[in-house]
Amino acid sequence: MGGHHDALRAGEPQPAATIGGSNRARPLSPSTPSDTPLELAVVIPTFNEIDNADELLRRLQGVLAGIAWEAIFVDDDSPDGTAAKLQALSRRWPQVRCLRRIGRRGLSSACTEGMLSTGAPLLAVMDADLQHDEALLPQMVQALRDPAVDLVVASRYMQGGGVGQWDATRRSISARATQLSQRLLRLALSDPLSGFFMIRKTAFESTVYRLSGMGFKLLLDILASAPTPLRVKELPYTFRPRHAGDSKLDNKVAWDYLMLLADKTIGRWVPTRLVSFGAIGSFGVLVHLAVLRLSLAVAGVDFVHAQTVAVTVAMVGNFFLNNALTYRDQQLRGWAVLRGLLVFMLACGIGAVANVGVAAYIHGGWGNWLVSGLAGILVGTVWNYGATAYLVWLKPRRR
Repeated sequence: MGGHHDALRAGEPQPAATIGGSNRARPLSPSTPSDTPLELAVVIPTFNEIDNADELLRRLQGVLAGIAWEAIFVDDDSPDGTAAKLQALSRRWPQVRCLRRIGRRGLSSACTEGMLSTGAPLLAVMDADLQHDEALLPQMVQALRDPAVDLVVASRYMQGGGVGQWDATRRSISARATQLSQRLLRLALSDPLSGFFMIRKTAFESTVYRLSGMGFKLLLDILASAPTPLRVKELPYTFRPRHAGDSKLDNKVAWDYLMLLADKTIGRWVPTRLVSFGAIGSFGVLVHLAVLRLSLAVAGVDFVHAQTVAVTVAMVGNFFLNNALTYRDQQLRGWAVLRGLLVFMLACGIGAVANVGVAAYIHGGWGNWLVSGLAGILVGTVWNYGATAYLVWLKPRRR
């Protein structure tokens, strides 16, 4: 009680609770005795979720009464003060912990760090925005008390579940992404892209060294990384609207999803970053040809100058796309972008020379233009990828 009164005097926020039908405001307090063995850790990744933390904790306290649990928030250094608020809560409520990550981003990697930080035998993952139905957590715990179950997935697509207020476009995109995952990775689950699930820690640890750690779809990563098939049970739930704050969904999320699928299908033979780098390079070829055509046909520029403009535009575009997508976790910002662009263009210029040289050499020996051209492209791409990865995006190690 002394620590609680100290928090009151320090002027820390006092969240209200409306549990059990009471509207009387009271501070959060542990719902199970401190000497009860910890059974469940609820891992919650956050980025700019300062307005959702109090309400989520109140709801967790209400539904998890009688279960020894803790909430582990993993915050990616939110600029809105989410971490400070969570740390204030943890000082007066020992069931709350906050892991603050500096210089690292990504939901999957955040959840992985949170799951590895606890001794609880059961691990739940859910969002902080209250879109996941916390009332399902006790049922998940009960399901995992059966030794024949390793993983419980909250499903939007089985009978009794739903996607709530999604519009037709989002419904269609989600359904197609789900089908693609099921086909490529041969998964029988109705909702392998769910962000709401609970797993035994032993089952999670059996997959952890194989995880890709990319993007937002940790469940898919776990399912595809398990050395032996996990025994899964699905429970229906309806996806709810966000309580507060802004959605994190954007085009980069879709790219991360595609790269995760690539890693789980061909990643054992080809590095996923190289796949991303090559895909962006292929798009750069189209940009190059479009700019060349416009320069010649519309602007009336001579070929040499048109080709120079096309090469420059394609290189600049490739750099910014790679910075935003391929190296999203190491993204350059501020003045580092200018330096990175200059080094990128220099390295790719050398790659272009290597491309032409190898192609010319092979063509002189074999005379086959297609084989020669592809060989040149392969050498140029591998050089560009390796050189730029080391010179542009490789972070220096701290001593």
